[in-house]
Amino acid sequence: MKYNTDQIIEKLRTIKVVPVIAVEEAETILPLVETLVQNGLPVAEITFRSTAAEQAIRLVRQHYPEILIAAGTVLTPEQVIQAKNAGADFIVTPGFNPNIVKLCQELQLPITPGINNPMSIEAALEMGITAVKFFPAEASGGVKMIKALLGPYAQLQIMPTGGIGLHNIQAYLAIPNVVACGGSWFVEKKLIQEKNWDEIGRLVREVLAKIK
Repeated sequence: MKYNTDQIIEKLRTIKVVPVIAVEEAETILPLVETLVQNGLPVAEITFRSTAAEQAIRLVRQHYPEILIAAGTVLTPEQVIQAKNAGADFIVTPGFNPNIVKLCQELQLPITPGINNPMSIEAALEMGITAVKFFPAEASGGVKMIKALLGPYAQLQIMPTGGIGLHNIQAYLAIPNVVACGGSWFVEKKLIQEKNWDEIGRLVREVLAKIK
């Protein structure tokens, strides 16, 4: 199923939290996603921080067709093409690159680009984009900064990522324009490398209990 941006935002609003994942070996993604799904989280942002990303996305798409898949940390046109071919539902970028946005629009592949100031927001709006990632969230002023930016830019739909954890996720989600928060504390690289699915499952249940 192909989603448009509005449908993705709607899905994210119900899910509320997005695991930001980096895997070194593509095959590791399957038991990880199984753990996420079993514990009530049908979404994964698989980042291009490793060369395994494309294959990992492809595996998830084959084995879990119903899951919402974001390709994260997309920095180059090549990665956009890889993500699309592998079956990603949408692209997430750390910053605002007009060339990447344009390519995604040409490919009819929804994109949530990273912003953290008025200049990048206006660049996004100029290209017809209102669904954005606020990154790095805490380092850029967090909840206070988002509230300040929403004064002039009330039309934004925001996914804050970076420095978010159990201690502050509720404060972000309390802002009506925040659709979901990205986080990696419950899918830490170390836990993935150790294949500690039980602990990841526990952490997922913990965050879902906090935000429900």
